Amino acid sequence: MKEMKPLAIMPCLDMRNGRVVKGVNFVDIRDAGDPVECCQAYCAAGADELAMLDITATVENRATMLEVVRKVAAVVTVPFTMGGGINSVQAAGDVLAAGADKFSTSSAVFRNPEMIAALVKEFGAEKVTVAIDVAKNEVMPSGYEVFIDGGRTATGKDAVEWAKQVDGYGVRTILPTSKSTDGVRTGYDLPLIRAIRAVTDADIVASGGAGEMAHFAEAADAGATVLLAASVFHFHVIGIPELKKYLAECGYPLRKQA
Repeated sequence: MKEMKPLAIMPCLDMRNGRVVKGVNFVDIRDAGDPVECCQAYCAAGADELAMLDITATVENRATMLEVVRKVAAVVTVPFTMGGGINSVQAAGDVLAAGADKFSTSSAVFRNPEMIAALVKEFGAEKVTVAIDVAKNEVMPSGYEVFIDGGRTATGKDAVEWAKQVDGYGVRTILPTSKSTDGVRTGYDLPLIRAIRAVTDADIVASGGAGEMAHFAEAADAGATVLLAASVFHFHVIGIPELKKYLAECGYPLRKQA
């Protein structure tokens, strides 16, 4: 059996108008707190990384809220990835300059795949995460279709084929989120994780659907190396220390805290 990479726990903070929010199936958004306070709490609880996403930046055609990035960067003790509205090399550079350790991009690089190569060349592959929002579509070869613009726009592109293309640019982290499981707490979309794992050696971030601790283990078994969740952490359904204890007792290797 291939040795498993240590797992990382990554709380995700979706932001709108400078506040943390959480939805179900990309809609039904509700408030979940102040981003700086949330990030501090997650660092104290033992998160390995943090993800922040400005969920309306792309559809509102504006840049990421850099002031929020700066405030968060001033207090966090773990690496954090910022996404939302990053539609150019300049925008990615601005986010890193504001204090983010990595950035995530989705719609812009789908529309212009050559931008991935430019980002990797400019900042290094370890800084680049390509997020892929998908929905089930049985017409697609893999059964999954890429969506962009915050999950609003169907593309007609097969999600696994796109992940394979992204991998070809040397990207080290791919973040697929299944619209059908997002926020519903019934478990991650395991067939999607397995299908993408089959075409890449990059870190796969499991995203969308965690509701109980066993779901995190299932995602790891499917091939995810970073386990992302939002609502179960925001609303104290699962504590990070308890989750890590559970995974360790189940025999999963965990990333060592710096």
